[in-house]
Amino acid sequence: MEESKDVKPVRYAYGLTTALLLGGATLSLATGYPAGAQVAQNEASQISKVVPRSGAPASFADLTEQLAPAVVNISTRQRIKVQSNNPFAGTPFEGLFGNPNGAGPQTREAQSLGSGFIISADGYVVTNNHVITADGKGEVESITITMANGDEYPAKLVGKDAASDLAVLKISTGKTLPFVKFGDSRDARVGDWIIAIGNPFGLGGTVTSGIISAVYRNTGAGGAYDRYLQTDAAINRGNSGGPMFDMNGQVIGINNAIFSPTGGSVGIGFAIPAETAAPIVQKLIKGEAIERGYLGVRIQPLNDDLADSLGLEHNKGEFIQAVEPDGAAAKAGIKAGDVITKVGGKEVTKDQTLSYLVANTEPGSRVPIELIRNGRRMTLTATVDKRPSEDELAQSFAPDGGQDDNPFNNPPAQQEQGYIEKAIGLSVTPLTPQIARQLGASDSTKGVVVVAVDPSSDAGQKGFARGFIILSANGRDVSSQADLEAAIKAAKADNRSAVLLRVQPRGQSPIFVPVRIR
Repeated sequence: MEESKDVKPVRYAYGLTTALLLGGATLSLATGYPAGAQVAQNEASQISKVVPRSGAPASFADLTEQLAPAVVNISTRQRIKVQSNNPFAGTPFEGLFGNPNGAGPQTREAQSLGSGFIISADGYVVTNNHVITADGKGEVESITITMANGDEYPAKLVGKDAASDLAVLKISTGKTLPFVKFGDSRDARVGDWIIAIGNPFGLGGTVTSGIISAVYRNTGAGGAYDRYLQTDAAINRGNSGGPMFDMNGQVIGINNAIFSPTGGSVGIGFAIPAETAAPIVQKLIKGEAIERGYLGVRIQPLNDDLADSLGLEHNKGEFIQAVEPDGAAAKAGIKAGDVITKVGGKEVTKDQTLSYLVANTEPGSRVPIELIRNGRRMTLTATVDKRPSEDELAQSFAPDGGQDDNPFNNPPAQQEQGYIEKAIGLSVTPLTPQIARQLGASDSTKGVVVVAVDPSSDAGQKGFARGFIILSANGRDVSSQADLEAAIKAAKADNRSAVLLRVQPRGQSPIFVPVRIR
């Protein structure tokens, strides 16, 4: 939920679980096209001759015949570091099993198989980054491009960008190659026909058709590029990196992910929009650095519970869970608990997230940030930072504070609470310095600590547990049961159905959690 969080490249997405759409190495077959296949054409004047201007196409055959030669299969050989587990490590038999030096990292050979497409007559090829990096963990030894007619060529990596999951390759054949062009995905409409050509399950050139099911779909995985074209065209393992074509024969998306409880296509596929991909591809070809804006905040969509606890409209803006010290947001005066509604005059919505708007702002730019704080609207100006690398982002917002194996050795006797327990399903007691130390918090921490949770309550369903410290409620500091009770009653008096608690789980950084009032 943070601006810095990462969407795992090309994935099966069901719930929050993801997996690559790469084909298995054992199915690296290719279905060839005739050696004299026509060079792909991209001009609307050419394509319009074979596709009716209205209604369903009579056939996709002519369109496919023109486009398929520019779609390629991509296979790689890679070296991946893996942790070796030696069950005999530390015993006299250590050298008889696995790594003789213990359970240190080892390398193994791996393969990947995906799709791509040629975008220039001299052999530049676009694909997904994970197709050639084994989900970011592999060191590529060789890349092979297989053309639609079966010809194979070695490829070199020109550039890659993990954040957008894009990569550019180059092949040299001495020939003028068939190629396709990017279209404008901003013109895409729900219901438009599209076709996808790729390499599902390593079977070689395969064509599927469907319509655009949604434009700019947010999958909930987070990150600056969680913004896709959704289609019902069949997309499976190995389609990753392949093109999504409109009826003018232009690439309006790069197939990237599927939503699937089964591992196969269920008619929900996602493609990176051309308007996102094309500028990044051009920078990679030119060798230019990909720079993105960064505020330094951890964010959360303004869901129903959060909105109700704050008395705000649903799905309008994003909630700030935490602010990185000395970052652009902190310097601008943005605080945890704020709700950001606009960036540079553009509204923050489900389809146009805060992460997307900031990432597409040039570092160093000064932009107005409109937000709501404690019910008041205000505008601050932030100077956008440069987004750190993905490895650096992984270290951001690391929880601090130690953990104690027995956080509640001798808590004060639980008091009869009545109202709080009935209202939100929690029993709490004042936080003493002794309990704070047991919970890994500083002696100066003020709040109340949870000693019991009703599992049937909203708080229980959201993971509240014994040892959570409640620091504030609806923006009011809490240091006693009376403070918490007063905040709950005030929320009810304002006709709010939830109260916003700032809590600190054991050994973690504080977060805001809306809790329904019963």
